[in-house]
Amino acid sequence: MKKEKIAIVWLRRDLRTHDNPALSAAAESCERVVVLFVIDRRLLEGRFASSPRAAFMFGCLRALDLELKALGGGLCIRSGEPEDVVIGLAQEFEVAEVYWSSDVSRFARRRDQRVTEGLEAIGVRAIPSPGNFCADISLPRTKSGKPFTVFTPFWKAEREMPRRVVVGAPKALRLPEGLDCGELPAHSDLSEYLREPSCEPGEAAARAALDRWIDGPIDSYVELHDRLASATSGLSAWLRWGCISAREAEQRAQDRGGDGAQAFVRQLAWRDFYAHVLLMFPDNLRVEYQQRFRGLEWDDDEQLFSAWCAGQTGYPLVDGAMRQLSMTGWMHNRARMVVGSFLTKDLHIDWRRGELWFERMLLDAEPSQNNGNWQWIASVGVDPAPYFRRLFNPILQQQKFDPDGEYVRRWVPELANVATKQLSQPWLMSEQEQIEAGCVIGRDYPAPIVDHKRERLRAIDRYRAAGGAG
Repeated sequence: MKKEKIAIVWLRRDLRTHDNPALSAAAESCERVVVLFVIDRRLLEGRFASSPRAAFMFGCLRALDLELKALGGGLCIRSGEPEDVVIGLAQEFEVAEVYWSSDVSRFARRRDQRVTEGLEAIGVRAIPSPGNFCADISLPRTKSGKPFTVFTPFWKAEREMPRRVVVGAPKALRLPEGLDCGELPAHSDLSEYLREPSCEPGEAAARAALDRWIDGPIDSYVELHDRLASATSGLSAWLRWGCISAREAEQRAQDRGGDGAQAFVRQLAWRDFYAHVLLMFPDNLRVEYQQRFRGLEWDDDEQLFSAWCAGQTGYPLVDGAMRQLSMTGWMHNRARMVVGSFLTKDLHIDWRRGELWFERMLLDAEPSQNNGNWQWIASVGVDPAPYFRRLFNPILQQQKFDPDGEYVRRWVPELANVATKQLSQPWLMSEQEQIEAGCVIGRDYPAPIVDHKRERLRAIDRYRAAGGAG
């Protein structure tokens, strides 16, 4: 009797059954498949640790286990370092092949290399695949053969790259005989960390959300994507954990067609761009890409930083956004730009502190995207623009992107009865107006902790001193 081939599919942040190239290839190549997730404490307790995101991840794993069981398989859980767990499991079950989706951080690449070398030493084939992004982000190069550092030419190049075919879930899976899949450790529910979680963990919820987005709201994306109170796709946390495939989201948007779909596909390309950048420039996770700004002097005012984290700056849009983050684990992209500019250019606090706070709080935080966005808004990263073009005025941003005050009133209820014309600068209300609105500045809502006009000039001086005029 012919011996059945066994494969391991080592999942990391591709927690789905649909359009998972590693899972599909393993199911096609081998008769039995171990779908493995390794609980690595280095990630749960390391530099980018996050209790809300860990709770979301465990929720996704529970949901995935049900999906796999419905196919005849199940999710195998092990704890430890992957180089020990994967190799040990491969030896125990005489595995022929191990599949996974490649990642881009230095930590991930070194880990994967150790696993590859260990598997090769025991005669097991390691088969990584580029399943986390729309295209293979290791391939794009400029005409001179260099990695891209500006988004628009990257986007033009990536659009012309071939795409893999979107695949469905395997029809069936079979586990090796004698495999003890183990159990997920007890972990707090997401609701214990977030009052209003922005989304539900798992592939089923993700696919339902993608269906809703593609079936209509995407058509208005061009007109409404910067409006703070309007609906965006809300897919970012599911994309981060791979509950849906970026490639499938891209394909479905392209099939829908229209300006909104094209704008959405372009936003997916930003995710690919920052992954490409981190893959090519791994030091970005520690230092500014632009060396001329590595000498920027940062302030270290704990009181100001705490006010920013808590949404108590006295600037309604900044405060609303930071409170949305703490309550939901998510923040509108326009708001991310505003609060990032405020931290780095109004409070003059190191962008790395903002990056770490977002890593702690965001369900969708992934190192490449979060780092890229923070370096972008701090004017120290790739895709450069003169720093004075990214000095966001929180008052004007609120007036432009929350003109009726719906967003601010939703997240800063102290301001619910403030007239719209005064909502972006409530400190300018007269005493009588404050009383009538039920919002006395300094008692019910803080006065501005800094003066934007003055701090803007300070920021210009600091950037000019460190790196010149642009």
